[in-house]
Amino acid sequence: MIDLADVHVRLGQRDVLRGITVSLPERRIGVAGANGSGKSTMARLFNGLAMPTSGTVTVLGDDTRRHAARIRRRVGFLFTDPDAQIVMPTVAEDVAFSLRRHKLPAGEVTRRVSAVLARYGLDGHADHPAHQLSGGQKQLLALCSVLVLEPEILVMDEPTTLLDLRHSRLVAEALRELPMQVIVVTHDLPLLDGFDRVLVLDEGRIVADGTPGSALGHYRKLMA
Repeated sequence: MIDLADVHVRLGQRDVLRGITVSLPERRIGVAGANGSGKSTMARLFNGLAMPTSGTVTVLGDDTRRHAARIRRRVGFLFTDPDAQIVMPTVAEDVAFSLRRHKLPAGEVTRRVSAVLARYGLDGHADHPAHQLSGGQKQLLALCSVLVLEPEILVMDEPTTLLDLRHSRLVAEALRELPMQVIVVTHDLPLLDGFDRVLVLDEGRIVADGTPGSALGHYRKLMA
């Protein structure tokens, strides 16, 4: 469960989010909006990467101001650009790096890394230089590095922006199967088909909130 109560975010002289109050218990939630609408800032509130200027953000019972580090251990975050998350030379090393603080036996680390790479079709690239992967493979690697931690909530900011159609479909299939709550910020509206709920932001406010059909219908009219 994520709760925002009268949340404002001000960056410099600009109000990025204005008076957001919303509870998010659903399993699959999409967030849509034009560039500059505040949706990426909202996503960063969910795991303490951004803090409200006023109001409160509560994630899994914890206030992000007081327990940001604990929340980030429970909420995985996937950035738009996977290069921002790839830090180790090879694919397997990069996924294993995510587990470094868990102090797991080497055999358990190997098992978890092998399992997640196999699940997303990267097992044949385990020893491949991570930064030499294709754009789609890099995004899948970034996803593996988050999922190996088994987060309770996964937040994804524009996960298909850099992907071709094939890899976009792979990400969409993954979203349908993931067991945790997933929140996706995206311009890729078909990605939100079948989601439980979609929020539409405009100028820092929620202007539509409902099923994908109703919320995205409002968004399309807004953009027209």
